[in-house]
Amino acid sequence: MLPTECLATLKSHIEFAPTSEAVGNLTIGRGRLASASGASSPVLAAIIENKIASGSLGVKECEKLASLFKVTEAQKSGLILYVDSAGARVSEGLPALGAFRHMYRAAVSAVSAGAPMMAVCGANCFGGASMLAALAGTRVYSANTRLAMSGPSILAQAAGVSALDDAFAAMSMAAISGQARAKLGECELMAADAGSMEAAHFIGNAVTERHALLGTRLSKLASAGKATVGEKIERKDFAKLYPQGYEIEERGGILSGRGEYAGETIAIAGFIGGKLLGAERAWLQADTLWRMAAGRADDGRSSATTVPAKLHFLVDCDSHATTLDDERIMLSAYLADLACALHALSRAGTYVETTVLGKLGGGVYVALAAPVAQVNMIYQTEIQLLPGRAIASILGATAMQQHEFDEYKTARVADQELKLGIV
Repeated sequence: MLPTECLATLKSHIEFAPTSEAVGNLTIGRGRLASASGASSPVLAAIIENKIASGSLGVKECEKLASLFKVTEAQKSGLILYVDSAGARVSEGLPALGAFRHMYRAAVSAVSAGAPMMAVCGANCFGGASMLAALAGTRVYSANTRLAMSGPSILAQAAGVSALDDAFAAMSMAAISGQARAKLGECELMAADAGSMEAAHFIGNAVTERHALLGTRLSKLASAGKATVGEKIERKDFAKLYPQGYEIEERGGILSGRGEYAGETIAIAGFIGGKLLGAERAWLQADTLWRMAAGRADDGRSSATTVPAKLHFLVDCDSHATTLDDERIMLSAYLADLACALHALSRAGTYVETTVLGKLGGGVYVALAAPVAQVNMIYQTEIQLLPGRAIASILGATAMQQHEFDEYKTARVADQELKLGIV
């Protein structure tokens, strides 16, 4: 079935009734959905269509979605999303990124609280929109769905080939198409016909179970299982952040350790080195955070003392990986898992702050900023809606600009600037 057929069938099947006027690309409503047992129950529904700017989500759409997710969590009601979107609206700049951050926080909180969610994917589901769909326990794909963190042109650019190269286009579709996604597990479904659409229901696993399933996919990566050696890290910015002392180790670009901060011992995690964040590093970091939230040490034994009072997540990583290798196993799901792990740690009682050491942007920013209590920026660091080359390809090179911290704060992208005695 094509996306338009999927949407029409979905609306008819659940008897979709709008509850308010459409806002940009978003229409919110209610309906009813049959369960596996055949019983029918009320559901909330959000339809994100490609009407303007590639179906992107601007400030108004994000604010309305955030309210919907909060209602979903409070009522523990089922939610159906129809998503045909390129992600956050680049033309709205930082305000769109800040709105997306707070919307995604509400979405993560809702699914983590057990609210069932199903996503029906239209033609395009890219960037932040793919991370939103990845939160759902069940995904339904149309015949020409493409779901990925990066669109085909960015994937081609990263591979050093033309986006018009037929061979690469075929490889790309083999990695990110609905048909490819449907092979990843029982919660990934193809909408072959109206009957299969009508048979779809909430069948997803809890967020903790999804983390374990994502771990089993890592064996498909060429880099999977390669041993890395931990190395003690000493840096000037770390010394200024933790003048009372710190012990930080880096292993494969992942930080772990502790620091003394304002008279307290702070747990430390993060990503440094500026390397693009792929599925394996995201999962390994999330695994540590899930174990922290559950009060488990590295050896898996329970120990309530391992739940830290505070965690500083230090990051220098301006974007996600742009390889077909990562996309084949659905990179979006790994970033969503990382966000859920940070949220779980917060719910376990840990006060979590993300601190930008260099650059942070795109879906990696959303995953690391949405679930935490505070986002800090060290003086003269940068947060981007998308990596520079992606923004330039969408809006042109003249759209590139530097921002002052007050702009980040006003847009709700960051909360505090740390000058560390530099000025």
